[in-house]
Amino acid sequence: MNQDLYREFKQLFDKKAANAYFSPGRVNLIGEHIDYNGGLVMPCAITFGTYILVAPNDDMVFRFRSLNFDEKLDIPVQAGYVKTGETWYNYPLGIIDYFIKAGNEISGLDLLFYGDIPISSGLSSSASIEVATAYLLNDLFDIGYSKLELVQLSKEVENKFIGVNCGIMDQFAVAFGEKDKALMLNCDTLEYKAVDSNLGDYCLAIVNTNKPRKLAESKYNERVQECQQALKSLQQELDIQNLCDINESLFDKYKHLITDPIVLKRATHVVQENDRVKLAAFALADGNLVDFGQLMYASHDSLKNLYEVSGRELDAIAEYGKTNPDVAGARMTGAGFGGCGIALVKETGFENFKQGMMDYYTTKIGYAPSVYQSAIGDGVGILKQLENSGI
Repeated sequence: MNQDLYREFKQLFDKKAANAYFSPGRVNLIGEHIDYNGGLVMPCAITFGTYILVAPNDDMVFRFRSLNFDEKLDIPVQAGYVKTGETWYNYPLGIIDYFIKAGNEISGLDLLFYGDIPISSGLSSSASIEVATAYLLNDLFDIGYSKLELVQLSKEVENKFIGVNCGIMDQFAVAFGEKDKALMLNCDTLEYKAVDSNLGDYCLAIVNTNKPRKLAESKYNERVQECQQALKSLQQELDIQNLCDINESLFDKYKHLITDPIVLKRATHVVQENDRVKLAAFALADGNLVDFGQLMYASHDSLKNLYEVSGRELDAIAEYGKTNPDVAGARMTGAGFGGCGIALVKETGFENFKQGMMDYYTTKIGYAPSVYQSAIGDGVGILKQLENSGI
């Protein structure tokens, strides 16, 4: 834990922080645009995230401060809250609103937030803030929610208080993440398996396109509707509830029922991507990073050509990966339309990869990406305050 954060807290509030919490961001290693089709996803927590330092106050006021944003808020403890504008503190305020309206006794708090997740990159900074705040309140006031309940209420806050129609993967990954493990999660049933993901000589490279991930709602909704159309066509002869209820072999026997060629492309991606997640779990568990890397490339190609949610910025990341012998695999991650790509890179070759990626991308796109190195980290938790630090 960085001592500077404790010093900042003391300077802002003229008191010591009582507790510190951390919630990570996440990347999805493989399994894109299949969560709303009853499919499997494979996210993992990363080592970037949100830190919150907190101390109770006797003023019955919530004081929100951030080292990332100038906006601040002092607001009395009251029966409920509403979202105001697009400021960062709406996320923790929404969590507090949920806790209070659920009948929990919450008193005044001084809160300092700091995040090292790149903003608007698709690495789930909002879910990280939500889950960290929920975990903090649950811990400080000994409320007794399970971790799954914290995940579910954080998603509800994002959907209803913030107004973003997200699924549950992001909140789940940042809460349940485990060091050196990916989570193979069924987004419908919330059943999951922690898959051993020791990267060995490799590390996870995160490449931010620096093109903000402004998810085109119309395009996203269009994809959802196309998948629903494909499902309806298959249901003429198959008793299924989701596209991912069938594998590629069965799909091949019935895909003639889908007469729209665009809809067929979308459904083909969904079914094949779900199968790739299962293969990826075996490859990771066996430590076969070469095979896993090839599945990453196949996933990206499918998202580019069949689902059409990539773009020249994200494509450049995968293209460069194929030219670098230290890269096992690369792909876009998240919803697409900007945001981030990821790559599995040999640790010894990371600096060369970083420079090479920046040169290739800048030449092709016209501006530089940001490149980060991350391990697969743990989910949300409390951090011990520095002992004997004198702060």
